[in-house]
Amino acid sequence: MADDDESPPYWTLISVLFSTQPLTPSLAMTLHQTAYELYQRGDSSGQVAGDLLSGRVHNLRKDVALGGISGPAFEAEIDTERGSGVVRFLLTRQGLELMQARPPPSRSKPPLLN
Repeated sequence: MADDDESPPYWTLISVLFSTQPLTPSLAMTLHQTAYELYQRGDSSGQVAGDLLSGRVHNLRKDVALGGISGPAFEAEIDTERGSGVVRFLLTRQGLELMQARPPPSRSKPPLLN
């Protein structure tokens, strides 16, 4: 997900339940994007990768609630520059609504060359 002024802040999109690694905003957004794609497609797992990140995100296929925050649950097994770790998180209902209200990013077609 690109960092731009139109992106909702990561704390609106994702709520971390447990993490053995410190999460930066960039890492949180990378996990969110992968989990959101899994959620939309209904897939059970997918690869996650970034500049200093690799691993796998698993869709736990259940909703969880933490106080007033609820949404679908995910678990990620990641390798970062700080070592291996596990992150359990949920996509917030508010974040899902915001993402669904946003138009998909425009992909301009390259000009045709003769």
